[in-house]
Amino acid sequence: MPNVLSSRLTAEVRHGGTRRVQEYARGVAAARPVATGPTTGSGTVIAFWPDAELFETTRCSFAVLAERFRQVSFLNRGLGISLTDERPAGGARAVSFRFPDGVRDFVAALHAETGTFLPPDVIGFEHEDPRMAGTMEVALLWSGSHPERVRGFTNSRATRQGGTHVDGFRDGVAAAVTAYARERGLPAGDDAPRAARIGDGLTAVVSVKLDHPEYLGATRELLGNTEVRGCVGEAVREHLGRWFEEQPQRAAQIVDRILRTDHRD
Repeated sequence: MPNVLSSRLTAEVRHGGTRRVQEYARGVAAARPVATGPTTGSGTVIAFWPDAELFETTRCSFAVLAERFRQVSFLNRGLGISLTDERPAGGARAVSFRFPDGVRDFVAALHAETGTFLPPDVIGFEHEDPRMAGTMEVALLWSGSHPERVRGFTNSRATRQGGTHVDGFRDGVAAAVTAYARERGLPAGDDAPRAARIGDGLTAVVSVKLDHPEYLGATRELLGNTEVRGCVGEAVREHLGRWFEEQPQRAAQIVDRILRTDHRD
């Protein structure tokens, strides 16, 4: 994508002890790759100049890039990303991101923004399901009484309007809470506790990586793959239900608060 949107782009590839460079002009190769000498290690460096004929401004925002790279690092566990801005007259500024616990770290960071106490138990799991031709990574926690904060992502892109992965997550949480309550004779009622009540104090990240994502609308912010909802819902119910069994004291606190709040309404 940067190649198409750039007035100029250079790609440097280090592999097999050789460094090769190729240049492009507005998406078209200016010449064949050229070997420029020996090198150690391996990797790729892309340098590009945004096309002023396509963009209103070609000045990059350090803050915007830093936030996006931080997000990508959260969504790809263990990935290290560094950003350096050499433009300031007073000297370069740089930031680095790497989160060994992936979306669990993401949930902890989102929760910290609420200013409420962070419990020690961020619930999280990864799961691969061939029925949706992809994987999911989910993390969540309940704490305080702030409004629900659920963030959905597909292939490391934010789906701000949600979609089938987020719907499946909510289905799974409701099913796990209801099953836990009924197994213990708690007043869960005939229907699952309402999503609005389950979401009270809930912070979560639902990230799916799909071979063939399908979106509804031109903005690509609403995931539409129908099979994803059932796959995510089943996995969330299974893993959250297991966590409830392994952490009975915390589970009782969470479910009791949800049911009492729901009953008062």
